[in-house]
Amino acid sequence: MLFQLTEEQLMIQQAARDFAQNELKPGVIERDEHQKFPAEQVRKLGELGFLGMMVSEKFGGSGLDALSYVLVMEELSKIDASSSVVVSVNNSLVCYGLEAFGSDFQKEKYLVPLASGQVIGAFCLSEPEAGSDATSQHTIAEDKGDYYLLNGTKNWITNGGTASTYLVIAQTNPELQHRGINAFIVEKGTEGFTIGPKENKMGIRGSDTHSLMFNDVKVPKDNRIGEDGFGFKFAMKTLEGGRIGIAAQALGIAAGAYELALEYSKQRKSFGKPISDHQAIAFKLADMATQIEAARLLVYKAAWLKDQGLPYTLAGSMAKLYASKVAMDVTIEAVQIHGGYGFVKEYHVERLMRDAKITQIYEGTSEIQQLVISREILK
Repeated sequence: MLFQLTEEQLMIQQAARDFAQNELKPGVIERDEHQKFPAEQVRKLGELGFLGMMVSEKFGGSGLDALSYVLVMEELSKIDASSSVVVSVNNSLVCYGLEAFGSDFQKEKYLVPLASGQVIGAFCLSEPEAGSDATSQHTIAEDKGDYYLLNGTKNWITNGGTASTYLVIAQTNPELQHRGINAFIVEKGTEGFTIGPKENKMGIRGSDTHSLMFNDVKVPKDNRIGEDGFGFKFAMKTLEGGRIGIAAQALGIAAGAYELALEYSKQRKSFGKPISDHQAIAFKLADMATQIEAARLLVYKAAWLKDQGLPYTLAGSMAKLYASKVAMDVTIEAVQIHGGYGFVKEYHVERLMRDAKITQIYEGTSEIQQLVISREILK
């Protein structure tokens, strides 16, 4: 086992750390307070190549490995999970899905601008009655010969209002159940496609989350991804990689909260000495550091397996299940270590605690990860 990062990976990690400190941290509290999408920061992330990190260079991407991607996700998430989730969705779900399964036409028309950061994308699977049960798609794509007619609603869509390209999962042949589901590329501005109000969320409040409505939206046949009935498999394959990205986000949130708590504990004094000298606080920090390191190893292993072309379903689900739990546990303790200061916004940790919760929910709830893990180990 080799735990040393390469020189290139260390440079990418440092670049992400510098960007987070210099570009994301200023204004992050204000963006959270006013639910402001980090448009300027996302534009700069695109210029740095962070929005198409694993896409090959011939399609406008950076051609980097999955481990470099999770290093970037971790560093960005220490400061601003609302920005890092844009990186996650664009890389893990949209760009990966198009490069792995899209046609040459789809790659040239849609993947190139997405990977080069000119535009961002959205992945549209969840519905009012189809979250964890992704087979229960009520959005219908009726085959009309030359095109599909799309009708339905999608909920909780990240980048819902700011994306230009939407990957939409819909049912075409209900009698075939999950084998009748298809995946489509829908462009913003298509007639009949409307975007609902922005969701008022507990965490990742800068992230652009909307419901989407499709009313007799015409989708060209060329915009179906893969063969007829491939949509469910497409969704599951892309979400496998997405779990690694969200696991890295959870890891970053935890690590960011821990770093703040560690620094604060050295400065804050009680009973005549820094609170870090009190065993009650020192032991909390010891547990936090250990949990984070364990989560980091799970996340890095999942990314490494993906890079090697080896099966990573089990590792990805383990990483997301554990890292998201660590994110919640560590952020709660970080607030506790800060005491009353942890309850006010200027110290950042209360925001990190609110941001942590979603990592246990989106791209597969913790319960779904337990289901995936149990199926894998019981094969």
